[in-house]
Amino acid sequence: MKIACVILAAIAVLPRMLFAQVPSTRSQLTDGAVIEGCHGESPAEKVTTQDRLPEIPADKLSEAQKKATEQFREGRGTPIFGPFVPLLRSPDLMLADKAMGDYLRFKSVLPPRIREFVILITARQWMQQYEWDVHCPIAIKAGLGQEIVKTVAEGRRPTAMSDDEAAVYEFCVELHRNGSVSDPTYAAALAKFGEQGVVDIVGLNGFYTLQAMILNVARTPLPKGSAPALRPFPR
Repeated sequence: MKIACVILAAIAVLPRMLFAQVPSTRSQLTDGAVIEGCHGESPAEKVTTQDRLPEIPADKLSEAQKKATEQFREGRGTPIFGPFVPLLRSPDLMLADKAMGDYLRFKSVLPPRIREFVILITARQWMQQYEWDVHCPIAIKAGLGQEIVKTVAEGRRPTAMSDDEAAVYEFCVELHRNGSVSDPTYAAALAKFGEQGVVDIVGLNGFYTLQAMILNVARTPLPKGSAPALRPFPR
């Protein structure tokens, strides 16, 4: 129940920001194909800030943290990373967060292309560089158009979207902006994704808002060699 309250609280405080134009960026996949919008153009764009909640040295871990770290490794097949590093300060929350992420990332009824689109929209709303850096290439590989990615990175509404992409875009932006969605927006999403799909869309927005909050508060740095892709919204 406590964990559910945390997720619901994250949804309740979604930022009320409108998309506005900012400069574009470029990146590459491992096969050399150019991706617009995934990473910054040069190391000069990197922003240096102190990591408030860095990785905890192994000899400083509590027993609960050691247990949570091992459970994470067993479940994901990798050491903790990204938002899970600061979340380890609350081991039970970290594991609950992982469990919700496991469903939303790997078991959701939404197609991977739509799922990753929701994640990018949320990362853009929170200007969360790490979240964007990780999920932008995943979105491209899942079939989301590079022009859509580039346009969202610039803070603008993509024009060349399929019907399901347009439905989820309007749903997510309206949810972030207004804290809810209108009847026409809900009906469009329901027609494309069904009730479980709509709930999964809300869950993705809430979950990745929580991840963005954690990463922004912790000032978690980008992976080594990456540069920020997102610029602040004009105020």
